[in-house]
Amino acid sequence: MGISKTQIFTPPQNRLARQFKALAHPARIAILQYLSRQQACICNDIVEEIGLAQPTISQHLKELKQVGLIQGTVEGKKICYCIDLQAWKELQDEFHAFFETGGSSCC
Repeated sequence: MGISKTQIFTPPQNRLARQFKALAHPARIAILQYLSRQQACICNDIVEEIGLAQPTISQHLKELKQVGLIQGTVEGKKICYCIDLQAWKELQDEFHAFFETGGSSCC
């Protein structure tokens, strides 16, 4: 989608499109699944768990953080990541709103 064309859509539509685009990669899904199963922020276990190179994991983490689906905090020389629970709740609510109907279905 061209930069100029995003202007014709609402901010929530653009945000949701960016989030869905970030979710459209299997490595990011794997990272999110791994983070969602943890009870704490993860600093360095992601590379071993996912099986991709550190630079590749870092790029995927950057994409997920940019769209607000995960949080990253600096702890010493490491950045620790976890799911942004509020962002996930908002994404879930918006996704469910797609399937709410005001009447009978067309089929």
